Amino acid sequence: MKIHPANVKKIAILRALQLGDLLCSVPAFRALRHAYPAAEITLLGLPWAAAFVDRFSMYIDKFVHFPGYEGLPEQAFDQDKWATFMQLMKEKRFDLVLQMQGKGTIVNEMLQAMSLPLVSGFHCDESTVNSDLFVKYPEGISEIDRHLALMQHLEIPLHGKGLEFPVYAADMAEWENKILPLLPEKYVCVHAGSRGEWRQWPTPYFALVADYCAEHGYEVVITGTKEESPITQQVIYFMKNQPIDMTGKTSLGTIGLLIKNASILISNCTGVSHIASATRTPSVVISMDGEPERWAPLDKAIHRVIDWPR
Repeated sequence: MKIHPANVKKIAILRALQLGDLLCSVPAFRALRHAYPAAEITLLGLPWAAAFVDRFSMYIDKFVHFPGYEGLPEQAFDQDKWATFMQLMKEKRFDLVLQMQGKGTIVNEMLQAMSLPLVSGFHCDESTVNSDLFVKYPEGISEIDRHLALMQHLEIPLHGKGLEFPVYAADMAEWENKILPLLPEKYVCVHAGSRGEWRQWPTPYFALVADYCAEHGYEVVITGTKEESPITQQVIYFMKNQPIDMTGKTSLGTIGLLIKNASILISNCTGVSHIASATRTPSVVISMDGEPERWAPLDKAIHRVIDWPR
């Protein structure tokens, strides 16, 4: 390995993004944990990702809220929160920070200004870092392979490409309390929501597919966050059959169980599609963003991705 484990006691990973982004990084997190088994690994992420760290505690030990930075779209920049974060980073004294946020056009300069001991990650022509710990951001490949490429650049042995979604006793208890009239593999999950309208297949189309499943003997379960309620209600409105509406009624754990036990997931290219990949639930994923090669599940035998713009 380029960085010997004896020299690394505390690692920070900058990946302040959404569920699908983090799930696609799990194989890299797994390799990192095997390479540095005694290190304390911290995720610098969005507020929701504290729950992700709890679920993946076998790979990540701690969570710190990354408050955003000027030019990054995920959060509004707040100078006071940034100052607090900078102070915390000084106190944490990380031996290594991994830039897994993206190409580095904004964050590489930000990290360099923080005077950290060791920083590794991605760069591009607009964000070049003069360090052999950085690798050029690979284009045209799977998001899973992209982050494994960083591990390989650091000479960290890989431990498979498979995604994971662990389920715990608390998830099972919460699931059982919902008392849903569902038999395993006798229902389909239809997830019409997504972050950004450009990634959403039209709701009447989802309704047509949902009705097709219902007419072939399957229960139809509509899933989505509370914020996606306007979208899921449109799907239900356009349907001829009555589905089970689970909009806003599932935690991260119960949506995982719901997808795990489904016959199939039908969704936009969004976080739930990666849960289906992790649980090996067959899926049909409609890609609206023109990047199916980046986000498509690797196992094409049980997952069908439709590049809708083409």
